[in-house]
Amino acid sequence: MNKLTRLNTFLSDQQLDIAFIQDPATIRFFTNYSTDPHERVVSLVVAPDKTPLLFVPSLEAKMAKEAEPNFTIVSYQDHENPYQLLTEAIIREFNTPKTCAIEKKYVTLFTAEQLKIFLPELVFATDLTDFVNMERIIKTPEQIALLKESGKFADLAMKVGVDSLQVGISEVEVVAKIEYEMKKVGISHMSFDTMVLFGDHAADPHGEPGTRTLKENELVLFDLGTMYKGYASDMTRTVYFGHEIKAFDQEIHQIVQEAHDLAMKAVKPGMTAEQIDAIARTHIEKAGYGDYFIHRLGHGIGQSCHEFPSIMSGNTLVLQEGMCFSIEPGIYIPGKVGVRVEDCVVVTKDGCISFTNAPSYTA
Repeated sequence: MNKLTRLNTFLSDQQLDIAFIQDPATIRFFTNYSTDPHERVVSLVVAPDKTPLLFVPSLEAKMAKEAEPNFTIVSYQDHENPYQLLTEAIIREFNTPKTCAIEKKYVTLFTAEQLKIFLPELVFATDLTDFVNMERIIKTPEQIALLKESGKFADLAMKVGVDSLQVGISEVEVVAKIEYEMKKVGISHMSFDTMVLFGDHAADPHGEPGTRTLKENELVLFDLGTMYKGYASDMTRTVYFGHEIKAFDQEIHQIVQEAHDLAMKAVKPGMTAEQIDAIARTHIEKAGYGDYFIHRLGHGIGQSCHEFPSIMSGNTLVLQEGMCFSIEPGIYIPGKVGVRVEDCVVVTKDGCISFTNAPSYTA
C-alpha cells in the first residue's frame, strides 16, 4: 500500500471528503513534486477514489505535470485570485466537499477564511498532523540509503570547514568556503543556514555567523548539513583550534562528548524518546552543568532537516527500527563557551547507525 493509498484509507475511515495540504514538505512526501513557493499558493487536495489535485503557480505548471503526470494539475497567474480558482477546482473535481482534514500548523487563518468564502459549508473536521507524522517517522531502506549519502556530504563539508581555519579568518568567510566547495561537488544547497561560531560566540546555540575573526586557541562550533536528492543531513562538531586549549573548554567538551556517546549507545528499539534524552541530560547534570543544557536532545530528520519526533523529556514515544533522529547535547555558558556535538542516526534491530562519521577534531 503506497502513501497516497494509506491517506485515502484514512480519509475513508474518518468519513472525510478531502485532505487539504499546503506544507511543502508534506506535499513532497506524498508526491514527486518539490517546491519552495515563497508567497505563492501551492496546495495538494486528495479525496478517496478521486484523482489527486495539485494547485500551483503557472510558472511551475510544467514542472508539476512532469512530476505527477496522472494528477489533475491546475495553475494560476499572479494577477488572478488563487483561492477562487483553487476552490473552483475543488468543487469541480470533488463535488463540493463538506468535511476536510488539514495540518493545522500550516493552514493559516487567512487561507481558511479564503476557502470559506467560496466553500461556506466546508468544515475543517480533523487535524492531519498526527497521521502525517506517523507516516513519515519510519524510513524505508531506500530513504535510509539517501540519508546515508547526504551524511557523507556533510562529513565532507565539515572537513572543508575545519581545513579552512586560520588566525584572522571570519565566521562568514568559513561559511562561504564550505558552501562554495559543496556546490563544486554537486550540492546545490545546504539543509539549513550553515553555522560557524568562534569562541564565546558559540554560547548562543542558534547564533548567526558574522565578521568575528578567529584567534589562536579557541573553540569553533560548526553546525551544518546538506540536501542530497531531497534528503537532509545535519551534524555539529565543536573543534579545537590552536595548540594550548584552555582546560575549562576541554572539560566542557569532554562532558558533552560523553553525553553524546552515552545517548548513542543507548538507542535501540523499545527505549523511549524521553529515556534517551534523560541519559544525556543526567550526565551533564551530574557534571554540574544541567542549567546550561537548554534544548531537547534531538529532532527527527528525513526530507526535512527538522521532523517529528522530538527526543525530549515528556515524549514517551517508543523507538522503532527505521526511525531517524539527531542526538545533540550541548552546554552553553554565556560569555564563556558553547559546545555541541551532533550526529543523526537510524534505529536498527539492536542499536543505531550514524549517518555522519566525521571525527571529533579535538585531538
